[in-house]
Amino acid sequence: MKKLLLLCFIVVLSTNFYAQETTAKAAKSKTEASAKKAKSDADKAKADAKKEAAKAKKEAVKATDASTAAKKESATAAKKTADKAKSDADKAKADAKKEAAKAKKASDKAASATDDAAKAVKKDAATTKKTATKTLKETNEKAPKVADKVTGEYNGKKVYTGPKGGRYYINKNGNKTYIQD
Repeated sequence: MKKLLLLCFIVVLSTNFYAQETTAKAAKSKTEASAKKAKSDADKAKADAKKEAAKAKKEAVKATDASTAAKKESATAAKKTADKAKSDADKAKADAKKEAAKAKKASDKAASATDDAAKAVKKDAATTKKTATKTLKETNEKAPKVADKVTGEYNGKKVYTGPKGGRYYINKNGNKTYIQD
């Protein structure tokens, strides 16, 4: 039995030994075939990549041309808008100049009327001042700023009553001195 097992073992090993050679040759031929196939696939992939690159380049050129055309249209539209805005601004400027001229004429008319009125007021003031200085010198009192009523006397001074009912007299310094009841 030992002999039989040994014989079977040798047969198994010998067939494996011979099988390895054929398997190695087959593997070698398969490796060569797959290498050739891989090389051809790589060449195809390279060619496809070149085609895709050419397509992408064409698309980029088209996109650039479209972008340039859009920029030109945009620039034209912007120029039209700018021209319109400029003309509107020029019109507004001209209108403003016309209004300024009208305002200046009106201002000149008002100034001349004001000058005439000022001259008349100066004449009236001069005559009023003459009479006012006479009365001030006579009484040695300043006239109150508000026209209050004279309601009596207090220590030889005129007593005035204000609009809210307060009573006062003008002291020697020309200030109001209020009288308490």
